[in-house]
Amino acid sequence: MARARIDAHAGAAAVRTVLDAADSAGGEAAPRPTIATAVRYLLQLLGDREPGATVEVRVPPFGAVQFMEGLSHTRGTPPNVIETDASTFVALAAGRLSWAEARDQALVAASGSRADISAYLPIAWEA
Repeated sequence: MARARIDAHAGAAAVRTVLDAADSAGGEAAPRPTIATAVRYLLQLLGDREPGATVEVRVPPFGAVQFMEGLSHTRGTPPNVIETDASTFVALAAGRLSWAEARDQALVAASGSRADISAYLPIAWEA
């Protein structure tokens, strides 16, 4: 069964809300359902951009996506895994944080020979 897709306008609005909240002086986070929508939408776009199952990007507890052509796995932990929190993922996807900065600051955990996704960032998300 295919997952329900997030509408481009709803997804882009959620991303904007999360980014605006990150920019606010008070530093208040966006509502959790909005963060979830933003993360899932950006993961959806990443998977659409490069179909496959060689690399898995995880943003717990909101979602994960497998993408990139090449050798794939069928069960267990894939050989190429990237994991990060929601705010870091949205910042990476929006181009507000570079892959190198995120790795240097230990904001992402990446394992495997193909676990460098800098070529796929930022993710075009404007609707």
